[in-house]
Amino acid sequence: MSGLFWRVFAVNACFLALVALLLIVTPVTISAPIAVTEAALVLLGLAIALLVNAVLLRRVFTPLERLVRRMEVVDPLRPGERLAVERDDEIGRVVGAFNRMLDRLESERRESAARVLAAQEAERLGLARDLHDEVGQVLTGVLLELGAIEAEGPAGHESLEEARASVRRALDEVRRISRELRPEMLDELGLVSALTELTRTFARTSGVEVERRFGEALPQLAPATELAVYRVAQESLTNVARHAEATRVAIALEPGASGVVLRVRDDGRGLGGAREQHGGLRSMRERAVLVGGALAVREASGGGVEVRLEVPALDPAVAAREA
Repeated sequence: MSGLFWRVFAVNACFLALVALLLIVTPVTISAPIAVTEAALVLLGLAIALLVNAVLLRRVFTPLERLVRRMEVVDPLRPGERLAVERDDEIGRVVGAFNRMLDRLESERRESAARVLAAQEAERLGLARDLHDEVGQVLTGVLLELGAIEAEGPAGHESLEEARASVRRALDEVRRISRELRPEMLDELGLVSALTELTRTFARTSGVEVERRFGEALPQLAPATELAVYRVAQESLTNVARHAEATRVAIALEPGASGVVLRVRDDGRGLGGAREQHGGLRSMRERAVLVGGALAVREASGGGVEVRLEVPALDPAVAAREA
């Protein structure tokens, strides 16, 4: 900071030299006791000197003030926000160091978020398999045993039928939980089929009308990107069911400038001021950052909320190798 020190020193030295020069060349005298006009001139000169000094120092410290303001509002979940390096001095080096620090923080956040989400998805996959393979098979076996008991005679037929209905409901619930933990259709049939089934299930269970618009010629996405799009759509629909009090939802998946754009829009009561505090919204933003996408959550024109996620397509060379 030696350069900054000397610039501040130079500003004040020039200011004091100017004051001294004015005292030498101007015919101003101060008598004892001081006269009113002389006091007024001294105070006026002091005010002008302080104003000039403030203006000169302001020019020196303005870049630091901009840096402080950016530090106060920077958000790692909105990557790419950087300060322009306009000076080749200590302040410019501080701004550059701050930008490099943001680069490191965003990179480390992406890597840590990738590890956490990968662990979560692996755990979900294990739980889904256990529910499907273990609990599902046990309940299916119980249904078969109930059928065999029923075939033995009419006694207890009504109780057996009730027990069978309860087991069927439990089996349906296990299958539902298994699908939510890990969307098998996403791995087997692709993103559009998985979103179609997700919206059908949502419409059936919530009673909210769903309008679907899925593009036919969508760019290929990486598996992690497809999963992020699916999870954002799933979380958006969950928020609609829990908070929006909506009657209609429109979901679209269409080609974008360099990838794919997902839009989920409802006609509910809006955000209600809980934009950043909402845990589900923060989770969606983290998933978007992880795959290099951009998420926007805003009030929709005419009421409700619109969630817009844009994610990059898979590199053509990589897509060709995987084809």
